[in-house]
Amino acid sequence: MEYSISNPTEYVSAPIEHRFEPYDDNGGTSLAIAGKDFCVVASDTRQSTGYSINSRYAPKAYELGDNAVIAMNGFHADGLTLKKVLDQRLKWYKFAHDKNMSVTALAQMLSITLYQKRFFPYYSFCCLGGVDEKGEGAVYCYDAIGSSEREAYRANGSAASLIQPFLDNQVGRKNMANTSYAPLELDKVISIVKDAFTSATERDIYTGDCLQIFIIRKGQPVEVQHYPLKRD
Repeated sequence: MEYSISNPTEYVSAPIEHRFEPYDDNGGTSLAIAGKDFCVVASDTRQSTGYSINSRYAPKAYELGDNAVIAMNGFHADGLTLKKVLDQRLKWYKFAHDKNMSVTALAQMLSITLYQKRFFPYYSFCCLGGVDEKGEGAVYCYDAIGSSEREAYRANGSAASLIQPFLDNQVGRKNMANTSYAPLELDKVISIVKDAFTSATERDIYTGDCLQIFIIRKGQPVEVQHYPLKRD
């Protein structure tokens, strides 16, 4: 067959594929640790796509009233949308019952909200930390469709595989002889959080820039601390 400039379609040997991908993984890491009368939630602020840094300050943790903080890893846009939905439902609850939602109720509501979107889920892996009705620290971790579990501590995100074993040892006191789990003091928890993220930034390119630490106590406003991390 003779090819000519007048008929260029003959040179196309295969169809061109056009594909829409609704999700992205924007990296970053978060963790939560429950104490005897407090809870600490921390996350870095780097947002990445592949080997590119989109933003050095894109927070992944947000306050949900005075008694809870949620940290979300995965697709940043889905996390923002989920935060707006939760804020709206918290306001509805406040108007209907004239009181703030408890952490236990908030954890259940988050699970239901995620499960309602199970056929086109929020690509957001959440970790909810707060103080319950008894004044004790509480941590709830979730998958993308709302399956949850209450734990004493949890790490999520791109460096979770690096930080979780560290928390198992330093917080859970696992794999250690003649010792058992006991709640830590606030100063010790903050020190462990800083050490965990400082170490993670050395090994994970998607974690870095700045660390936000949220401290939740019963009857007090949420305290926020910032700590610098590696920027390369």
